[in-house]
Amino acid sequence: MVHDLTKKNVADLVENQSKPVIIDVFASWCGPCMQMKPIFKQLAAESADAYIFAQLNVDEERDLAIQYSVTSIPTFIFIQNNNIVGREVGYMSKEDLKKKITEHLES
Repeated sequence: MVHDLTKKNVADLVENQSKPVIIDVFASWCGPCMQMKPIFKQLAAESADAYIFAQLNVDEERDLAIQYSVTSIPTFIFIQNNNIVGREVGYMSKEDLKKKITEHLES
């Protein structure tokens, strides 16, 4: 399951979370973002027990995107114990994103 990240639920989904969190920062008008959407959903379905998957729409949650220092989309933010431990920008294959998750959250 992929959660919609908002100012209202950021505490529950990220700040107070014991599981590692992966945030997909996107916009509906961004082509590469839309290409990543099904890949992100597939990984969320495969790894829901290990991670929290959340998506952050920059147009709807601008302040939250600024809080996470997002300057480009798509951006993937990797968070463990409420600390950003990694960040990746741009389109990537499912295997590449899976590898980045492992690198940032299991090292």
